[in-house]
Amino acid sequence: MTRLQQRLDALRSAGRKALVPFVTAGDPSLAATVPVMHALADAGADVIELGVPFSDPMADGPVIQRSSERALLRGAGPRYVLDCVRVFRERDADTPVVLMGYLNPVEIRGAATFAADAAAAGVDGMLLVDLPPEEADEYRAAFAHNGLALISLASPTTPQARLQRLCEQADGYLYYVTYAGVTGAAQLDVGDAGRHLDEIRAMAKSPVFAGFGIRDAASAAAMAEHADGVVVGSALVSALEGGKDEAESAVLAGAFLRPLRDALDGLAVPA
Repeated sequence: MTRLQQRLDALRSAGRKALVPFVTAGDPSLAATVPVMHALADAGADVIELGVPFSDPMADGPVIQRSSERALLRGAGPRYVLDCVRVFRERDADTPVVLMGYLNPVEIRGAATFAADAAAAGVDGMLLVDLPPEEADEYRAAFAHNGLALISLASPTTPQARLQRLCEQADGYLYYVTYAGVTGAAQLDVGDAGRHLDEIRAMAKSPVFAGFGIRDAASAAAMAEHADGVVVGSALVSALEGGKDEAESAVLAGAFLRPLRDALDGLAVPA
């Protein structure tokens, strides 16, 4: 059983909601990435989504776009990202790490090569925003061969037939985008998103995590009432912008995440 599946099974057995923070590798500095990852794990992260900086992050809003630009200027390419995971694994062998990014950097290297390198570094899965499920078979096979989950995305505009397919083939967890738009937009409609999540969870074979628009403890708790877990990205990336060095960045990361962890742990989860 993979590290990610072990964590998901443990959450289910304990009746706990998953907390998944996203940070961009290489921002606010190259030296800060691994300390921030450790701080997030210490503050209660169940899975860490590590953003692979990309020049055209089409699903991301201004906050994450700027973080990718800054990271790329510092030299935070795919090799650096995998090196960060490798160093993180020296102290943390348990917290799953999922890379979140775009198809081009993977395609350049080839699905099999990238998957093997990622697995060797200690990665547990990958979310490729611009990989259509209809074209994912090669990538899914290469990732599965290396014990990696290829995380699928669904959104409010996903057609029913495709949604059914995503629910059936979801590996690890299904990432539900709570609104039609880019990350960081202040347009989360908890009621509408909650109705969609309830329907999807009834169909899905894997846990369903909600992302986009989750900014604080209140929004995390509200969405977790309808989801198996929540992903928080832009608000955390924004909070880290003020980190002057790796130590301060780690402190900021932990301080941001702990209230969300407390809010999720305070929810009454049906048996």
